[in-house]
Amino acid sequence: QVQLVESGGGSVQAGDSLRLSCAASGRTFSNYGMGWFRQAPGKEREFVCRISGNGAGTYYTHSVKGRFTISRDNAKNTVYLQMNSLKPEDTAVYYCAVVIWYGGKWSASKDGSWGQGTQVTVSS
Repeated sequence: QVQLVESGGGSVQAGDSLRLSCAASGRTFSNYGMGWFRQAPGKEREFVCRISGNGAGTYYTHSVKGRFTISRDNAKNTVYLQMNSLKPEDTAVYYCAVVIWYGGKWSASKDGSWGQGTQVTVSS
């Protein structure tokens, strides 16, 4: 089991930047593709992006392309999400998770565990 702890969220104004971190433990970190999801109040959890185990492959949902960058440091067992040009619609609780290709889309592994999430609030 991979255990995850997210951090780095906060309250910012539109156009600002934040860098989120996800610290992982429990198994060999580099064996897992990792990604970020977010959930706004009253909405379903939404896929944001993923990165392959070795960091060579990335994928972003359309709404964040060109603004968000996912990266990882396997020596530190940590995944990052650099968020630039933030918009009010980015407001949500952000979670990291083990990510697999399932059912024609990138999905959180049901064998994995969710972290507590970190709140991102963007005001206009």
